Amino acid sequence: MSMYLEMIRVRFLMMLAYRTNYYSGILIYSINIGAYYFLWSAIYGNNEEIQGLSVLQMTTYVAVAWMARAFYFNNIDREIAAEIKDGKVAIEMIRPYNYLGMKTMQALGEGIFRLLFFSVPGMIIVALVFPISFSANLSTWLFFFVSLVFSFIVNTQINLLTGIMSFFLFNNTGLIRAKRVVIDLFSGLLLPISFYPLWAQTVMTYLPFQAISYIPSMIFTEGFVGKEIFNAVLLQAFWALILLIPIRLLWSLAKKQLIVQGG
Repeated sequence: MSMYLEMIRVRFLMMLAYRTNYYSGILIYSINIGAYYFLWSAIYGNNEEIQGLSVLQMTTYVAVAWMARAFYFNNIDREIAAEIKDGKVAIEMIRPYNYLGMKTMQALGEGIFRLLFFSVPGMIIVALVFPISFSANLSTWLFFFVSLVFSFIVNTQINLLTGIMSFFLFNNTGLIRAKRVVIDLFSGLLLPISFYPLWAQTVMTYLPFQAISYIPSMIFTEGFVGKEIFNAVLLQAFWALILLIPIRLLWSLAKKQLIVQGG
């Protein structure tokens, strides 16, 4: 366990060395949120609410969704692909730790850095510029942070699956790009899932993507209340467990499939 904690610490310190990039990222995300704020204000017009969300809740939803993305987002699929391409993965796999566990801990270290130096200060800045609603309910905050942890787990698991595919495809750049578009679109980052047509909402209930952005954002904005919150977090936990199955199966096959391209 101490090895994995050290990996978190090392990745955190590595990110700290390049923290200026994230300060500029706060500005970019703020502009992004501002653009969505004016867009949704125009869409709402004189309507008090659409699909159960007021314009204030929608603004909060957008801000939380983008700032939460800074925490759960990582590039471990690209890192795995790069290590396969240059042959480094062969060395990593003979070291005394689980390769996928190591990648997950590195992603967590990066996520903790982004949360402290990007999401929190970014949310404060955005709240000073745009109307954001913060709940006074302690249980809402508690469920939100639990949900945020699960969003990181599910997103990281999907990235691990995408990265493992490099063992079979050798170059999965296209798959990585497609995965990012699918997650942004179907996770509720760009548009709340409740705004999609009913048939699309039905399809998305069978996919894990809503566990990444939609659920934590809806909890924070109190778009989910009471039992809905509990059921939503249980759904995230369900996907976090289910995704372990294909990861283990693919990883077992990938270790037998390994062909080092570089070195």
